[in-house]
Amino acid sequence: MLKTFHISTNQHDQMIDVTSQVENWIREQGIEEGVIVVSSMHTTAGLTVNENADPDVKTDMLRRFREVYPWDHPEDRHAEGNTASHMKTSTIGHAQTLIVDDGRLVLGTWQGLYFCEFDGPRERKFVAKLL
Repeated sequence: MLKTFHISTNQHDQMIDVTSQVENWIREQGIEEGVIVVSSMHTTAGLTVNENADPDVKTDMLRRFREVYPWDHPEDRHAEGNTASHMKTSTIGHAQTLIVDDGRLVLGTWQGLYFCEFDGPRERKFVAKLL
């Protein structure tokens, strides 16, 4: 079964912890073990696993992405003007494959699954499939 998750972002660049949303759906399906693939449906938003204990990690990551991929690069030719968001998404990746055990995502102590918005605010979606 394929599940579509809807998410509203409210900032231009943003990392939103979606771990509990995905785990709640896994429990609703009654799945105890397996593999799950979670994928963004956008070229300017991706998914990553990273620290979820210290919010400064998200702040620092987003700041560093802005430094590496400035929004207004004088040589960018993409008509929409959002080449930086495409670069950030390609760096983060559009999908994550995770192990499910005992009805939960197998993550480290400080890890969470993040939806990464790089061209917001927007209405977004990502999908998940249990294997």
